[in-house]
Amino acid sequence: MNLVFEFANEFNELQDDKVMLRIIEKNPGDNKMIPFYYYDIFEKKSQRQIGKVSIRIGHNYHSYYNGNIGYEINEEARGHNYSYYASKLVLGVAVYHGMKNIYITCSESNAASRKIIERLGADLVETVDVPHDYFGYYDGMDKQCIYKKDL
Repeated sequence: MNLVFEFANEFNELQDDKVMLRIIEKNPGDNKMIPFYYYDIFEKKSQRQIGKVSIRIGHNYHSYYNGNIGYEINEEARGHNYSYYASKLVLGVAVYHGMKNIYITCSESNAASRKIIERLGADLVETVDVPHDYFGYYDGMDKQCIYKKDL
């Protein structure tokens, strides 16, 4: 059985009073990577691009370690909680696709991301050494904090 993931166009642009997200890619995934929406993050006030966020739909072995949300904020824009606001916006995409929970992960050494994830209401499941068969594994990789958030 070959299922084709259907993306929803109503999520091409998302915004709140702090940030706006504009879709840059809808990726159907493959045998390791689950389907995902990938957005540019813009600061609403200035309209400048300040980072990127993705929401990965579904769960598999690799997504447990990779997480369902990924974000990166440009260095000059850090310290304003933009990743928090962007992550909150993409939670609705996961709910639309029937997800009951998501995993969000970060390096154990990334205190800023841990704060953002905890502010989102996610609970720490475990801190682990990532297995070598995880597609994102590399030598010297930090332990990963794996959080779960019910939706």
